[in-house]
Amino acid sequence: MRTRGMGRATAVLAAGAALTVLCGCTVQASGDDRRSPVRIELPSGTPSGKSAPPPDDKPSATPTPAAPAVLWSRGDEGRDIRELQSRLRQIAWLFDGPTGTYDDLTEQAVRGFQGKRGLPKTGKTDQVTWERLLKMTREPGKWDLYLMGGQPADAPDARCLTGRVLCVSKSSRTLRWMIDGRTVLTVPVRFGSQYTPTREGVFSVYWKSRHHVSTLYDSPMPYAMFFSGGQAVHYSSDFAATGYGGASHGCVNVRDERAIAEMFAQVRTGDKVVVHW
Repeated sequence: MRTRGMGRATAVLAAGAALTVLCGCTVQASGDDRRSPVRIELPSGTPSGKSAPPPDDKPSATPTPAAPAVLWSRGDEGRDIRELQSRLRQIAWLFDGPTGTYDDLTEQAVRGFQGKRGLPKTGKTDQVTWERLLKMTREPGKWDLYLMGGQPADAPDARCLTGRVLCVSKSSRTLRWMIDGRTVLTVPVRFGSQYTPTREGVFSVYWKSRHHVSTLYDSPMPYAMFFSGGQAVHYSSDFAATGYGGASHGCVNVRDERAIAEMFAQVRTGDKVVVHW
């Protein structure tokens, strides 16, 4: 009987040990097996009574690429804007200017250029737009930048510093109307071609003709102030329309009609004319 009872006890203990192993428990022995305490060991890092959180299956967010830096936009002015406009003219996105001012026409031209090449149509010239434009165009020359005038005048010739003088510079393509060394008015001017060059030197206005028409070329010469034979300072509608893309037959062309009208009213017969480099 004792043997069968011990067998059942042994079987119970064995079953308990197996259950303890399956549950992740260990039995800590003591002097009295009947009162042996049970210590439960939980997996490390898991809070008691809580299951481990499921893994995060969401993909990490892709950072939004930064927008390209804006170099120029509407309202900006300066030499860089002239270059932008000159390059846009080369590929027929702009027909006016260059003016040196980022106006509505420039903004429209940039927007059209961007749209044609799949770029965001902002109308602002950013780094990407500018690099694309550089690859498609050539470096503009000085008179591409100032095709329609606006260039700074160089210093007046020493012969222009006394009296009443129409001081004409071939270097900067400008005319200063000066009185006693003071510049009253400055305008861009155009000269004759290599076949019909504008004469250089010191002259004087010998005749003024408000509504003159050339008898040699049958072309209008409004506000003409003659200083050497048939050469005169006068307004040119062709210069106003095409800028330095053309040339005169030897005269000094002015494209600003308002300015030459003001000058014509002030200049007198006998006033000096200096044409210099």
